[in-house]
Amino acid sequence: MNSFGLKFRFTTFGESHGKAIGCVVDGVPAGLAIDEAFIQSELDRRRPGKNKFTTTRKESDSVEILSGVFEGKSTGTPIAMVIFNKDQKSRDYSNIKDIFRPGHADFTYFYKYGIRDYRGGGRSSARETAARVAAGAVAKLLLKEFGIEVAAGVVEVAGIEAKRLDFEYARISEIFALDPAVEEAQKAAILEAKEAHDSVGGAVLVRAKGVPVGLGEPIYYKLDSKLAEAMMSINAAKAVEIGLGIEVSRLRGSQNNDQMAKEGFLSNNAGGILGGISNGEDVVAKVWFKPTPSIFQKQRSVDIHGNEVEVELKGRHDPFVAARGAVVAEAMMALVLADMLLLNATSKLESLKKIYG
Repeated sequence: MNSFGLKFRFTTFGESHGKAIGCVVDGVPAGLAIDEAFIQSELDRRRPGKNKFTTTRKESDSVEILSGVFEGKSTGTPIAMVIFNKDQKSRDYSNIKDIFRPGHADFTYFYKYGIRDYRGGGRSSARETAARVAAGAVAKLLLKEFGIEVAAGVVEVAGIEAKRLDFEYARISEIFALDPAVEEAQKAAILEAKEAHDSVGGAVLVRAKGVPVGLGEPIYYKLDSKLAEAMMSINAAKAVEIGLGIEVSRLRGSQNNDQMAKEGFLSNNAGGILGGISNGEDVVAKVWFKPTPSIFQKQRSVDIHGNEVEVELKGRHDPFVAARGAVVAEAMMALVLADMLLLNATSKLESLKKIYG
């Protein structure tokens, strides 16, 4: 499947070394102001080649809107956007044309489809996430109309954990670090792995503020279940936690329950979601990313003929994929919330009567 969402739905297309990547966003209400500069700024945040902590691939990631917008506003029809690839070096992959790279989707794609695009992983490449960020930017524009803001940042790198959460600082950090006090140690860990021709993993925290009560569709389209699905669809994501996540399994009910007073909830262990429905608190998710599988060390593998081989990769790769993954996680949360916002619009008869009464 290449599409996500029910009411606010997007489909991505394209490959890492193809002519272009892009998306079609359907379900955007007519009349939404489409700020093209904002959409481009979101892509610029995810763009590769900006510093020594990312791949050296140079892509401008300039987005072009092809349809669905007239005189700066959405028309209610599908919004199509395209990003042309400019800096492919497909020759870097010629030596692994018939070899499965350890940790990559090469093996599974080949046996599922009987064919694979070996140039940078083709469709399985994280290059596809640029299209998600474009779609997520449109979702953010819709959420802004209702006072909902989504932010994300890196909370852990190679076991070095943030002690404070500063989402404003994360926006200006080279690695989207949430805690400036540990940022230098986190950067050092990334560069140490890079110099050793290796990579490191980490975690990203995503938070949505201003989320109203009632978003989420029980039982099979719960807000937390769709958030988990959305985050796990991101390349290299291996685990997702909502609120306190696994920590709640170590608590008693008396410790975990978010007690209530007239002014609202007294804590937010649930991460803003109860029974699959938003409760008005901040929606919080933590996404864990594996180390980038593309490393420049000799590794054992097999080729498409079943022969054992030794593989040494070429090319340009992120030593720490979670950094740019923070921007993608933001986009995915925005897309889920936009979908839930539209779904919730018809949950009550009184809401329908306001439109048709």
